[in-house]
Formats: sequence, C-alpha cells, structure tokens
Amino acid sequence: MTLDVALYHHFGDFSLNVAFAIDYPGVTALFGPSGAGKSTVINAVAGLLRPSRGHVKINGSTVFDSNAGIFLPPRRRRVGYVFQDARLFPHLSVERNLLFGWRRTGQKATPEDIAEVLDLLGLSALLDRKPATLSGGEKQRVAIGRALLSGPDLLLLDEPLAALDQKRRGEILPYLKRLGEQSGIPMLYVSHAIDEVAALADRVVVLNQGQLVASGSVADTFARPDLVPITGRFDAGGILETRVEDHDDSLGLTRLAFNGESLLVPRIETTPGTLLKVRVRARDILIARDVPTAISANNILPARITEIHEDPPTYADIQLDLGTTRLVARLTRASVDRLGLKTDMQVQAIIKSVTID
Repeated sequence: MTLDVALYHHFGDFSLNVAFAIDYPGVTALFGPSGAGKSTVINAVAGLLRPSRGHVKINGSTVFDSNAGIFLPPRRRRVGYVFQDARLFPHLSVERNLLFGWRRTGQKATPEDIAEVLDLLGLSALLDRKPATLSGGEKQRVAIGRALLSGPDLLLLDEPLAALDQKRRGEILPYLKRLGEQSGIPMLYVSHAIDEVAALADRVVVLNQGQLVASGSVADTFARPDLVPITGRFDAGGILETRVEDHDDSLGLTRLAFNGESLLVPRIETTPGTLLKVRVRARDILIARDVPTAISANNILPARITEIHEDPPTYADIQLDLGTTRLVARLTRASVDRLGLKTDMQVQAIIKSVTID
C-alpha cells in the first residue's frame, strides 16, 4: 500500500500544512496532542473534508488534487473508516450492521472472508444482539468489522478507543493488535495515547500545531528527547523489540532477550520465542556511571549517551544507545551535573522490573 499526502488547509485560527508518504504495509499512527491536526488529515484522506490545497494518492490513484480539480467522494475511495463513536444503526442487529457496507460494495466479501472477520474480532456470539445491549468495546469491534467488510484498500481509525474507559480499552486492544497483524489491510491509526501507539503501530507520523515534526519507526521516534514536549514528561520513553526467552515460575518472572542483552519483567503468560514490544518510560530509568554492586533493580544494561536535551529549569532528557535500541531517561539537571554526564559517555541504564509494560 502507498499513501502520498500533501495538505494545506486553513480554518479559524488553525492552519494545517503537512506532507508525508507511506509505502509499507502494517499500521501507521498519526500521533500528537489534541488540536494537532490528526483528524483533519484522516478526514481529508477519507474524503470527508476538501482541503484548500494539496493532494492525496492511495495506491497510486489520485483521489484529491487541487491543481487538477480532482476530488473523489468517500464512496469511491475504497477506504474503511472507524470513528471515535461506533455509529452503529440502533434498529439493526449486529449481523445486519456488519453487512451494511458489504451489501453496498462492488467487490463483496466471500462467506469465508466474513467468517474470518467474525473470528478475528470475536463477533460470532454477538450477531443477534442490538447495539443497545453491547458494551463500548463490543460496539467498536462491530464498527471495525463493518469497515473491514466494505472491502477497503486502507482502514482509517480515528481515536477508536478515546471514548472508552480503561477496562474497555484493555478489552479491545488485543483485537486491534490481531487486526494489524493478520488482516493484511494497511491501517492509518489516529491517537494521542502513547501506550496505544506503542502496542499497535509499526511507524508513526508526529503532528503538532498543524505541522509534521517527525516520522519513522515507533521505537526510533519515541526515543528522541527533543520530542518530549510533545510526547509528555510522564509518558515519554522508549520501546524495546524483544523475544520471550524463558520463565522463572518460582519467582514469577519472564526473561526477554534483545540485542544480546536480557530484561527481567513480571511473568507474561506467553510461550518462549514470542516477539513482544516492551515500553519503558523515561521516568523509570536510572543512570549510573558504574555498575552498582548492591541494588534492588533486576535490570542493569550497558548504554552510551548519544544526546542530552535540557528542559529548564529542572529536567534533562538523556538519549541512550543500547546497540540497535534507543531509550530516553528523564533526570533532573542536578543529577546530570552531579554525575558529570556528557554525550558519548558509557553508563549503566537501570530499570526496575515492576515498572515495565
């Protein structure tokens, strides 16, 4: 799938000026704070908004070009759209909601395709129910299934978990993860929540105040200390791509391998060999000049400082290189001065097991 976007749009006091291209499968997140322009971009891709200038190309087909006077309506763009609220038809059963888009698409899903979507999203037991009897998470799963059965080339999700409480978000995240891994349909996922992006996305496009400020892999982008003002002091951090090595049942721990190192975390109910993303918050990393000899933390990892980004008056964000992985540690400037930390210095990154997601 290729998506080529260049958009300029102005309304009120807000101006959007964004250009990016995606030529990979998988999940790409549009990330940024509220008001950054994420929904404006996704609505322009869907055809729900006609920007002032620019273009949108999906799989090489131009669906919008201001210079050429091209603007295809949403029904001709072959995109599925999942909104923040499920927007199900209250008078229709789950089954009839699911098949609403299917009946109107030119390339209808086969019975096997329908069965696969039902299994992927765990919907088989809900088919006879009405939306009013469903939980928020169940409604969103139905909305996603309806979008999938419309036969899209691209699936757009505009903060689909924003209206859900923590429990419902935890309920639907595994389904979204399976969707990204198994559906084969590229996804553009809008969110301002780092935990969602870290769990689901392969790549991220970061917006702020209508401008593109960064793009790339999730792990590399979220390990940039200069982006902490956008990612947030308490949510900033990094992501480790790991593999489950083994379990210590006697102590309730799981050992994860990455870059020739290992990480001990609270036990994860999964089989050895499973690939996992692990999010480590910047505030949960300690830095030592030397290897400590008596400390409670289980994870002491050799690292090199690649960047120090000061956030006056109190804080500093330290980018750490752990081989092919980068993390960010958030310290006080007083700690940086006391330890004499400098770029290219070899240090020890200390991570408590109980802090790891």
